[in-house]
Amino acid sequence: MLKDNAAEKRQYDTIVLDPPAFAKSKHDLDNAMRGYKELNLRALKMLRPGGVLLTCSCSFHVSPQGFLEMVAEAAQDAHRSARVLEIRGQAKDHPILLGVPETGYLKCVIVAVN
Repeated sequence: MLKDNAAEKRQYDTIVLDPPAFAKSKHDLDNAMRGYKELNLRALKMLRPGGVLLTCSCSFHVSPQGFLEMVAEAAQDAHRSARVLEIRGQAKDHPILLGVPETGYLKCVIVAVN
């Protein structure tokens, strides 16, 4: 759907990206990061100036820092400036268990785009 809307040059004030896990294993990480970047790049190009992008990853193997860097690279490639409004994780009903790092899987970045 995102691809079709991009081809039709549709513009939006807000886009929410919440894809399924792209990196189900560490082996998938490089392909996953390319997929996340392509998805975010398309969305960034479709936002009106002043728009908001809310983008998420539920892939444990994608680090919070790596995800944020990918969003920054996508914004740069889209020739858009992006300002982080919030960085979030999962809600309390999905607790992060000490000693079980896989439970800290959700990353969410909210950016304002010009």
